[in-house]
Amino acid sequence: MSGYFITFEGPDGAGKTTIINEIMKTFPSQVKYPVIVTREPGGSKISEAIRDIILDPNNKEMDDRTEALLYAAQRGQHVNEVIKPALKANKIIFSDRYIDSSLAYQGVGRDLGIKEVKAINDFATNNLNPDLTLFFDIDPAEGLARIKKLRPDAEDRLEQERLAFHEKVYQGYQELLKQYPERIKVVDASASITDVVAQSVKIIRKQLPEIFK
Repeated sequence: MSGYFITFEGPDGAGKTTIINEIMKTFPSQVKYPVIVTREPGGSKISEAIRDIILDPNNKEMDDRTEALLYAAQRGQHVNEVIKPALKANKIIFSDRYIDSSLAYQGVGRDLGIKEVKAINDFATNNLNPDLTLFFDIDPAEGLARIKKLRPDAEDRLEQERLAFHEKVYQGYQELLKQYPERIKVVDASASITDVVAQSVKIIRKQLPEIFK
């Protein structure tokens, strides 16, 4: 496989989806390869169906291990149906979340353990890791406030968790930054959209200069 796999991570409300959409307005013209955008949970028909189950606010009885396994299941389908074929076709993939989300949310947020959650995801994806990960750094409380402002009464099951949970998730990401400093690069997501886009493209250009024209 000779494409490039770039993932976007961060707390809820960090603005990943907005920034990806903004980057895509000009990025494809700057690089040598086609660019596709996908997301997790989801990205394929089966994975999107699993997404609906995971994020449905009515599924409050969901066990933490079930949640972790469902994330891994949708990811395995997503990788084999979407990501690997795109990599084989020499494309650049932008994914809104990937394994790091599970390590932070289920591994630390749910206290299941980073090592344990990584093991089931490595199995699901056959050890496929991103070439680069951008971590959109924002205070969890600020991120949740953004969601309430932009989507009042429309929070999904995980967004509805208490602030204490989201703070644990944030600490999980901090641990991942320590474990994978070469792959995960920090973007100040509290800045303006224009600035966050500029930061993101600058990092991609520095880390993967070979993809640019």
